[in-house]
Amino acid sequence: MTGGTTITMGIDAMADPRPFDWHYSPLNDHTVIDASYRNTQNVRRYFVSRLGQDFRLDRSFMAWLKANSGSTLGDAVQEWQRRMGDQ
Repeated sequence: MTGGTTITMGIDAMADPRPFDWHYSPLNDHTVIDASYRNTQNVRRYFVSRLGQDFRLDRSFMAWLKANSGSTLGDAVQEWQRRMGDQ
């Protein structure tokens, strides 16, 4: 207590302030695409593992990833599959 006021700190305030490491952190379908998103070899490996060797990070898809902060990599997999189904 300070001056009669209880000071509490939410878990978000204690969270690690460093941006997500898109180069080395493990990726899965639940990984959230955030403002720190980068098109890295780690990301490419994830998509190839989910979508096959024919996967390519084209400009349109990279723009979708940047524009859809808050979506997950699983959402991105579904978007890629939708795009490939539209061809």
